[in-house]
Order: sequence, then C-alpha cells, then structure tokens
Amino acid sequence: MTTAPWPYLDAHQSRTHEPTPYEYKLAATLEEVFTKDGHELADVIAGLNARQVHAPDGAAWTEESFRAELHRLGA
Repeated sequence: MTTAPWPYLDAHQSRTHEPTPYEYKLAATLEEVFTKDGHELADVIAGLNARQVHAPDGAAWTEESFRAELHRLGA
C-alpha cells in the first residue's frame, strides 16, 4: 500500500515486465521518428526501416507487422 496522497499515479502501472533491450530500442527509435519524420503510419514504417530497426522476425516493417507488434506489446 502506498502512503502517497490520493490520487496516486504509478507511471508503469500497466507494465507486466521490465522492457527488454529490443523494446527500449524500438521506443527510442519511435520517439526519434515522431520527432523527425512524422506521425502518420507510413512515416513511422519508413522511419523504422530507414534506421534499420527491424521487425521481430528480422524483416522490414510493414503496416501489418507494425500493428501486430504494437498489439503484442499491449500498446
């Protein structure tokens, strides 16, 4: 139980595990893509592929593989 005043927010309340190195790398690269390339899905896919941050299977990202991975990660 926490002694913090209400309302209490745990920034990682939905986290089920510590992020893996892959998850940290993906998150950092997504932040860079959002900052430099854009927010549209096509921009994100192009940005990840240009930075050679591959999908979990080692292939280039597609819209479908990116959506599936975010779903798997609970995003």
